[in-house]
Amino acid sequence: MENIYFLMILALALLATIDLIVGVSNDAVNFLNSAIGSKAISPKNIMIIASIGVLVGAITSSGMMEVARKGIFVPSQFYFNEIMYIFMAVMITDILLLDIFNTLGMPTSTTVSIVFELLGAAVAMSILKISADETKSMADIWEYINHEKALLIIFGILLSVVIAFSIGALVQFFSRIVYSFNLQEKKSYINALFGGLAITAITYFIFIKGMKGTPYYTNTKHLIEGQTLNILLMGIVVWTLISQLLISVFKVNILKIIIGVGTFSLAMAFSGNDLVNFVGVPIAAWNSFEAWSASGVPAHEFSMEILAAKVPSNPLLLILAGGVMVITLWFSKKAKTVIETGVNLSRQGDGHEKFQATQASRGLVRFGMLINAGLNLLIPEKTKKYIDTRFERPSFALSKDKSYEVPAFDMVRASINLVVAGILISVGTSLKLPLSTTYVTFMVAMGTSLADRAWGRESAVYRIAGVLSVIGGWFLTAIVAFTFSAIVAFLINLGGPSMIAILLLTVLFLITRNYIKHSQKEKEKEAKKAIKKETVDTINGVINESSDHIIQVLGRVRKLYSNVVINLADQNLDK
Repeated sequence: MENIYFLMILALALLATIDLIVGVSNDAVNFLNSAIGSKAISPKNIMIIASIGVLVGAITSSGMMEVARKGIFVPSQFYFNEIMYIFMAVMITDILLLDIFNTLGMPTSTTVSIVFELLGAAVAMSILKISADETKSMADIWEYINHEKALLIIFGILLSVVIAFSIGALVQFFSRIVYSFNLQEKKSYINALFGGLAITAITYFIFIKGMKGTPYYTNTKHLIEGQTLNILLMGIVVWTLISQLLISVFKVNILKIIIGVGTFSLAMAFSGNDLVNFVGVPIAAWNSFEAWSASGVPAHEFSMEILAAKVPSNPLLLILAGGVMVITLWFSKKAKTVIETGVNLSRQGDGHEKFQATQASRGLVRFGMLINAGLNLLIPEKTKKYIDTRFERPSFALSKDKSYEVPAFDMVRASINLVVAGILISVGTSLKLPLSTTYVTFMVAMGTSLADRAWGRESAVYRIAGVLSVIGGWFLTAIVAFTFSAIVAFLINLGGPSMIAILLLTVLFLITRNYIKHSQKEKEKEAKKAIKKETVDTINGVINESSDHIIQVLGRVRKLYSNVVINLADQNLDK
């Protein structure tokens, strides 16, 4: 019997590696979106900065099974075999759920998914235990489950969505009033002061969010706690002076420095705090296995009180996990798809819209236009004209072969995205609110794009439809995670090791199939690009490129014509 549970540990280790890959592919948008969208730094340097941040975050990670320790379920109410079934159900569900979101290119929260998967599996196991005990009823389920934590998570979702969007929009509006779109005309002291404020906020975020809860924080705890105001004031003065020196003497663009430091800090915080979402369950399972195998007690009689205490981790395992995350960052095509969604919804100006307009998005646009009309009545005409001048974008011409290099948004917005997200996450952490880095960073980016007038009359309905789709996906994450994890836990309890083997084979099959489908979509997307990025200097080059375009057009015409004929024959008016 011990061999079966050891094989389950090995399976959990394999699942943890896969979960790291699919999890990072989804969460990479949190810290890469601003840098990639603004094109302030070369893609290679962005990846190097993010990779260093991820590795540092992994080293400083506490590695604890946070959600188990904080009581999503009560470990002492379960035996070892039941806990192993719960953990197996959680990991199987998490991989499938995140892989589906990655394939669709939709960012979601790994924190919320792992919490509701644990909740769903624990509820299923609790119901099975209650049904087997004649002295228990369904009213006793709260002895097994801490429902208050789930409610707190939901409250955190709603709160973070509204606050992040609102503050992001407000800060971006006033920052644009100060900066306008003519960044080159700003006085050096304005850039220096902005750099001082931004870098202070980001570095403070590194210590509060990135270091808090780690063993390294205890050594500096006495220097940080209770000294928040002094640290911030000193940081603003020091970083403003350093920024002025870099601008005046070394002619450095301080906005690039802000984006680089901000990307590092968010990558570090993601790795340091969200790493437990991927490896926390296997680490907790391994500790459970060690405690059980040393006890000599049968698996169905060994109580899992050990999980109520802090679950330690192996630093070497955390470093290896960080290495897997870095490799995924560099090579994951699905990560690029998720990032593309975030950048596309927040880009400045019109272009191809990924999402279709809905009645809800049209209604919100009309409501927003009514509010805007009401505000215009309250604002003096001179003030409105001045504000309009600050939002005028300079026009410049690009050669055909350089048009693809235009950034989705400028460096001011990218900096605000990173700074505001960092501040909100650090404040939420200090108040012990269950904020999700995905929710905060995405909604800040949406708020800043709205305030920056990136959503025009033509594009607003599509952008809002996209935002609503992503937000809807977040709530769908919680529902699907809970339901599917409960079903998987029930099936594992019913079929035992044989069912686990079947489910593992199913996971490998579905992930492989999704990977193949996603690769095919990416190839089709590349094939549909009408204009190549390279310049064409020779007659043969012109002929070859024109031939490729004609082949693509004829292929699409044939497909469209076939659809028209088929639907006409079927009398399908909609199609």
